[in-house]
Parts: sequence; C-alpha cells; structure tokens
Amino acid sequence: MTNLILPAIFSGSLWEIVATTSGFGLFILLVLVFMSMASWAIIFNKWKQFKKVGLQTGQFLAHFKRSKKISESIGQAKTYGDSPLASIYSAGIKELAELSQIKNQGGELQQSLHPLEEREYEIVEMAMERAMSEGLGKLEQQIVFLATTGNTAPFMGLLGTVVGIMDSFWQIGERGSASLAVVAPGIAEALLATIVGLGAAIPAVIGFNWANNKMKYLNDDCTNFILLFISRAKKENI
Repeated sequence: MTNLILPAIFSGSLWEIVATTSGFGLFILLVLVFMSMASWAIIFNKWKQFKKVGLQTGQFLAHFKRSKKISESIGQAKTYGDSPLASIYSAGIKELAELSQIKNQGGELQQSLHPLEEREYEIVEMAMERAMSEGLGKLEQQIVFLATTGNTAPFMGLLGTVVGIMDSFWQIGERGSASLAVVAPGIAEALLATIVGLGAAIPAVIGFNWANNKMKYLNDDCTNFILLFISRAKKENI
C-alpha cells in the first residue's frame, strides 16, 4: 500500500489527497505545515545570528587579549555589540569603575594604592554573570520552539494517521466493502499525516541540537572570559 501511495504523492496527486482529507485531518496538516515553516525560519535566522555572534566574539576577544589594559576595549565593546562578550565586558567595566570610585574617591578606573578586595571582585563577577545570563537568554529565544516541534509533530502526525485509518474503517462499514477504492483515501490521508509530521519533526530536532551545541560553546567562551577579565583586573591592581 505504501508503494502505491508514495509515488502518488510525488507525482502530483498530493492535492487530490488533500482535497479528500477530512476537516480534522486537514487541520492537523495545516498545523504541521505551519510548525515546519516556522522551524525552518528559526533555523535560518539562528544560523545567521550565530555566525555573526561567533565572528564578533572572536574579534573582540582577540582585541581584548592584545590590549595592555582592560579599559582599552571600551570602544571595541560598542563596535562588537552583538557579541555577548561585549555586554559582559561592559558590565564588568561599569562595576569596576563604580567600586574603584568608592574605594579611591576617583572618577575613573585606574591603578590604585587601594585595590579592590576579594569580596568586591566577587561583586564584579556577579554583575558579569548576570550580563552573561541576559545575553545568552536573548540568543536562546525561539530555540525552544524547535524542541516543541520535534517533540509534538510526530504525535500530531500519528493523530492524523489514526483519524485517517478510522475514516477507512468507517467507509468499510458504510459500504460493506473492503475494496481498495473504499479504503485508499483514508489510508492515503493517514500516511500523508505521518509523512508531514516526520518532515516537520526531523529538521526541528536537528536544528535544536545544533543550536544547543552552539549555545554550549558560547557559554564556555563567556565563562572563560569572565575569569580572564577578573584575573587581569587583579593583576592591574584595580
């Protein structure tokens, strides 16, 4: 039966199957198509976003490592504003400046005879971690939809499959015949729902795993940057 229906789908008879699909089956198909299109849009958008973020993160980190003082990267933080490292750096510099001003009665971040204490560096670190959480949270937006699609689309396809099979049995009972002409429309509807459900779920699962992997690497980069920033601040005796 599968060998009979799949060629029909790809030969142009797809619209005939859709046209004879029940109202509930059509609703399932429309929801699955919407989820699939939304998933592809999110995957494409995240691909562009991660590519830009990755490039800017590498450039900002390279500049920060080359700088002689941590305060020299303020301009670069504005230039590479799409990188979470830039917002983390800005939060750290702001907190350092405020604590240094209180400690030394000065208006600028500078090397001082009265460096910050360990508990004050912990305050700076917490401010940077908060900025990291906010920055990564923005990048995680919409990714959860991929997980939702990957988890629910196969079951929605299965629901459509069950409805199609039920329709076939209903037709058999009404007409008193189990001929191919009677059961084929319902079976075709059932298989179409399965195909569309899997077609929506598989790319979504792949996209979700890919995005999660990217987020893991970004999280590691941000964590390592915070440690590097605090270490350099201590060495510069701020």
